[in-house]
Amino acid sequence: MKVRAATHEDAGAICAIWTPQILDTVVTFNSEPYSGEQVAQMIAARPCFLVIEVNGTVLGFASYSQFRGGIGYAHTMEHTIILAPEVSGQGAGRALMQVLMDHARAADTHVLVAGVCAENAAGVAFHSALGFEQVAVLPEVGRKFDRWMDLVLMQKRL
Repeated sequence: MKVRAATHEDAGAICAIWTPQILDTVVTFNSEPYSGEQVAQMIAARPCFLVIEVNGTVLGFASYSQFRGGIGYAHTMEHTIILAPEVSGQGAGRALMQVLMDHARAADTHVLVAGVCAENAAGVAFHSALGFEQVAVLPEVGRKFDRWMDLVLMQKRL
C-alpha cells in the first residue's frame, strides 16, 4: 500500500470509488455523484487530498478542508475518507488517516472533525479506534433513501 498526494489524473479513479458509496450507502448523505471535473477541482482546492494505491491501483482517498468558513475556524478541519470495499479492514483506512493527520498537524490544525451517519457503525468504530471522540449527535439532519438520518459528530485534538 502506498499513500500519496492526489493529482487531477486520479479524478476518474476517485469517482469510480466514490460513486457507488454515494448511490448505495449512507457513508455520505449526498445522493448525486461527482463528475471527474468536480473531483479535480476538489483536489486542487483542498489543503490535503490523498489517495492510497495497492499494486498501482487507487483504492481509496482522504481529504480535509476547513470545518466552517471564517477565521475563527481556521484551525479546525473536517475530513472525508472513502475506501473501495476490497480494501476495507486491511489497514488502508488507518494508513490514509495517519498521513492525513500528520499533514493536518504540520499545517497547524488543532481539531479534526468527522461527520459520520449514525447508521454507519463501522465508520463510528473506525474513528473511535483512531482516537476520535463522539461529541454530538444531530438528530435527523440528513435525508437519504427516503428517510431521515442522524449525524454523529466526532473530533480528535491533534
